[in-house]
Amino acid sequence: MSYSHFPVSTDRFRGRETNTDRTQSSRSFRNERMLYTELLQLWQNSVEAVDAKDWPTALAKLNEISDPTSRTLFNTASCYLALGQLDLALKALDLTIAKDERLAVAFFQRGAVMMEMGRLEEALSDYIWAQKHMRENVVIDYKQLGLRFKLYSWQVLYNAAAVYCRMGQWEQARDVLLSASQEKGPGRGGSMEAALESIRSKQALDPLLVPEGVVFRPRKQDVEQLQQRDFLGKATVISSMIPNDDFGGFEPLRQQKPGFYEPNVDGAQDSRYMQVRVPYMARGPGQLTVPGGAMVFLFGEENRDGMATVIYDGQRGLLPASLLEPADVKTSKGKKDTRIPSGIPLPPGLKPPTRPQSQHSPAAPPQGHLTSDTPPPSYITATHSETPKYTAKARDQHASSAQRAEADSVVVKVHYVYTVALSVPLDTTYSELQERVAEKLEQPASHLRLRRKHHGTCVLTPLDGEMEPGHTVQQLAEAGRATLWCQVCI
Repeated sequence: MSYSHFPVSTDRFRGRETNTDRTQSSRSFRNERMLYTELLQLWQNSVEAVDAKDWPTALAKLNEISDPTSRTLFNTASCYLALGQLDLALKALDLTIAKDERLAVAFFQRGAVMMEMGRLEEALSDYIWAQKHMRENVVIDYKQLGLRFKLYSWQVLYNAAAVYCRMGQWEQARDVLLSASQEKGPGRGGSMEAALESIRSKQALDPLLVPEGVVFRPRKQDVEQLQQRDFLGKATVISSMIPNDDFGGFEPLRQQKPGFYEPNVDGAQDSRYMQVRVPYMARGPGQLTVPGGAMVFLFGEENRDGMATVIYDGQRGLLPASLLEPADVKTSKGKKDTRIPSGIPLPPGLKPPTRPQSQHSPAAPPQGHLTSDTPPPSYITATHSETPKYTAKARDQHASSAQRAEADSVVVKVHYVYTVALSVPLDTTYSELQERVAEKLEQPASHLRLRRKHHGTCVLTPLDGEMEPGHTVQQLAEAGRATLWCQVCI
């Protein structure tokens, strides 16, 4: 394909629109950026309106796009062309080419619009650029971009010949048309013969356009993603081990009540609670030992061995199905239900244990020696009355003595290479404390030097000057605790 058929220079026509003009003309199409999902929804709605030939609705949807693309702007121009508004269609095509300067079909469409408006030199320039952006390809299929249209090189040459006809250059039009007849592509043969006959009779050719209603469409996969999907779905109860269970949520969220689950049934025929007619002793692995008359919950159906899976006293096991009979769980009115439930136990509703409150019990009376008036203790009185009483008193005395011992001691924390803690009485002197610390650290007492911090300061003060007679650990303690720092001096 050669450009020799188009002698007109195209430089001044390609830059026909300045940057200022583009900015001013694009203000009606672009206000601010929008989400791609919103753009996709408006684009799809406009395409549906185009399919219904509702051009005003399609234009309204396209104009709502605040940041249009080259494809949506091309659709806008197609709608204006369908309504016969050539000026607005030309502006939309100008914006389309500003968005995508290599869109050959936009140059092809704008050249036809300019030809209809009588701007022949600019139309010829657009066809030259359309042929250039085809990059020596015979055809460009825009199906991948969403446009169901194939642009052939012979169509571009045909429209260029139509421009030459309207300019009165018949010889140039005939040469371009003969060049177009040598190009490949469907629909070329009959059109070329008729066009050559029209040129011989000096009749102008009508330009070719993208068919009405053929617009850029969004990808089908993207449009399907616009519909909201419920990936989780609605929970339904398929099967449950609990009779008449209609709870379809997450099991830990089930509303629990203290006690055992009792099914709400009318009579024994719909209940899965069974009664064992006679006592049964387990005879194999997985079997249960159940007394006669006990209530069990039928968990599974009878197997081939005649055994049924039941739940008794919170345990699941096997019982002979022949020993089970339906039990009437319906409680008659006016009677108190004294049955002990033995079905599926629910989680206990007890509160967590708390720290026991210590109570000071009165001191136990002193035990006196047995006299001649005191009878000797018998076996019955010793095992049933006296032993528990004195045992409780001894326990209280032991607890009270432990509390007193804890109140009379101090926990001393010593920071060394590592930290140790020891409990000493309140009346322990400093020298005794140093001996205890040396024994704990396995160091000679003469090599240790203890320091402490006075309240409100960060200065470590040695205890050497305070090791005087009468000074005890009680002077160091605060709230039953004392902290010292130890250093080895060799």
